[in-house]
Amino acid sequence: MNSRNSRFLRRALAAFFIILPLVFPAAAQEDSDPNSPAPILISENNSTRALAFEQNSIRREQTAKSRNRGFSIGSKIVIYATNVDLMDGEGASAFRLYVQDRQGKKYRFPVISMEALPDKDWIYALTVELRDEIGFWEPPAADGDVLIRLAWRGLSSNQVRLGLGTSGGDIKEEKGAVPTPLRNYDVRPAATASRTAASTGYRWSGDRMRFLEQATFGPTAALDARLRRIGLRTWLAEQFEAPYPSANNPYPNFPLKNSDAGNRTNGCGMFLDANGNSTLDYRNCLRNHYQQYPLQNWFFKEAFYGEAQLRHRVAWALSQIWVTSGVDIQQSSHMIEYHKILSKHAFGNYRALMKDMTLNPAMGDYLDMARSTRTNPNENYPREILQLFTIGLFMLNQDGTVQVDAEGVPLPSYDQATVNNFTKVLTGWGFCNNSTNSACPNITVGTVNFKDPLLLNQNNHDVTAKTLLSYTNARNTSIAAGLNGSAEIEMALDNIFYHPNVAPFVSKLLIQHLVTSDPTPAYVGRVAAAFNDNGTGVRGDLKAVVRAILLDPEARGDVKTDPNYGKLREPVQLLTNLLRSFNVRSANGAQQSDGVVAGLAGAMAQNPFYSQTVFNYYSPDYVIPGTALLGPEFNIMTTGTAISRANFANTMVYSRVNVSETAPLGTSIDLSEMQALAASDATGNRLLDALNQKMLRGTMSANMRNAISTAVQAVPASTPLARAQQAVYLIATSSQYQVQR
Repeated sequence: MNSRNSRFLRRALAAFFIILPLVFPAAAQEDSDPNSPAPILISENNSTRALAFEQNSIRREQTAKSRNRGFSIGSKIVIYATNVDLMDGEGASAFRLYVQDRQGKKYRFPVISMEALPDKDWIYALTVELRDEIGFWEPPAADGDVLIRLAWRGLSSNQVRLGLGTSGGDIKEEKGAVPTPLRNYDVRPAATASRTAASTGYRWSGDRMRFLEQATFGPTAALDARLRRIGLRTWLAEQFEAPYPSANNPYPNFPLKNSDAGNRTNGCGMFLDANGNSTLDYRNCLRNHYQQYPLQNWFFKEAFYGEAQLRHRVAWALSQIWVTSGVDIQQSSHMIEYHKILSKHAFGNYRALMKDMTLNPAMGDYLDMARSTRTNPNENYPREILQLFTIGLFMLNQDGTVQVDAEGVPLPSYDQATVNNFTKVLTGWGFCNNSTNSACPNITVGTVNFKDPLLLNQNNHDVTAKTLLSYTNARNTSIAAGLNGSAEIEMALDNIFYHPNVAPFVSKLLIQHLVTSDPTPAYVGRVAAAFNDNGTGVRGDLKAVVRAILLDPEARGDVKTDPNYGKLREPVQLLTNLLRSFNVRSANGAQQSDGVVAGLAGAMAQNPFYSQTVFNYYSPDYVIPGTALLGPEFNIMTTGTAISRANFANTMVYSRVNVSETAPLGTSIDLSEMQALAASDATGNRLLDALNQKMLRGTMSANMRNAISTAVQAVPASTPLARAQQAVYLIATSSQYQVQR
């Protein structure tokens, strides 16, 4: 860019930001302040030791002098907190108490109850049990102090000391720790938003960028500007109605071919040369018909450029709950019909999704329901619809916590007899290959019909009586003998759908995919309430569920200071977020990317539509070893995939996906803006300021900035592109970027 154009651009941008508030004076005013205040733990008068008492002792809150010796492990104590602004019904389940011992090990103690002090209702007494609720507690080698902090809505309190066994010891407090005695809070504190100087900008800019990371496949400047103008709620309303897929990127449409793995050449053999050797047409035929190649490319193009970002994102999340896989599903046309169901119901009703997915031929093939008959029943799908798709293994409270018996053993939600009975219900359904039946319009002679829903053959259906799930106010616990299979499947799906587990089970999974890996029970409970009733008495409305997830106070806010909040970016989202940030395009930069980037995600252990098992790429219940943190995506974070993540960043920042037989246009990113900033400032500060906002929402730590600044300045100022690449690569491979917070 020449100097004249640069001056013109600077003047134009300056004028734009001056005029913008005048043109849109009410920009995003419909959205209330998303920031919650940070909680404060109360300490003794002249120390950073927690003000704490045994649960059954006389509380001496006004003396500000707590028991000075340590508390025994397993006991219950009362601690005090303030500077929180609770919603109606919000209580102990919204809080978590994190503990760090002198060895640096971290645990989580359950907050059992809380109540406001009668004379100071802005101060809360929290009852805490001194045991690790995740189950990793190892008593320290010697008694002494641990550090505790309270987390609420992704925000962390100050750290204070707490004695276990005895008090004292050499544990080091965080820098800047000061006493927070009760007397400091004799009057109600102002509920100030938890914002830092680094995150300031035009109104709630950090929260908008966080929202876009949760609701799309990555923020862009254009999307951020639109959110600023219309607000989050209006944008959600637009997204709920946005056409999908994009007009210029329709679903691939390939005809069905022979599904016999041993006869693939029958479908593509006409493209072999006279000697039976592979030709380009033959290879293209195999890729387009017998691999998920066209679906993957379509998927990434829609993620890169599609307008209906939210539907695409929710459909992707649902595909990791209702899993089928190209490992077993041969043809792209089979999987495309499966994805159409996910996208159709992404904002629809979960009950309708259950029905359509149960009768989807790809699912019927993958989990064998299409071959299950009264004489040869198969329990794969009946088991997985219960375990993975709807209610889970154990009985749940409405906040997603597991119900246990008197000995603390989780209560099972079903048993093998229940699976056997559902198996009988789901017999007799096969591929829709009856040419005389109007329900089978997509039959292709010589192929299996993977486009139309499964069709019932009543002669293959088990007509004996069945006993299904039993729960309070259960629907259809018993099915009488002699009924038609079509009636039975509706009764069975209703029996599952109205089970009390469905709302918390599904809600927690969707929260994990969109916002944070380890949501509090309070967050799960609020979303489950929206699942149970969308406000008009409708159960299972996914539009209401998605809205509740994304607008919840635990999701919103400019900055989240709880280090355990958020989620490791799964490989697909790591890829799309980085590429969308830098104007993803073709290898030569002249047009859009062809979307052929699945190999990059696959190297990071998430090859789209090729999950290795029905349990998805990673377990939603995976706990990071040695921690108290639920972190599903870390299940596929190994030394090998960590290197692959760095290799991905290196490929895109320093090179590109080059044009090839399988990638006709290739893929690259545009660093020209960053190059110009690097050229304009030899210190590198303008470059780092811009990248801090673009990639980290202004939250880059001082230590990280210093390290990257040193690395950038080590690159000659005469090579501004190399400087920009160095900075982008180091941020993209940092833990602060790879964890979406």
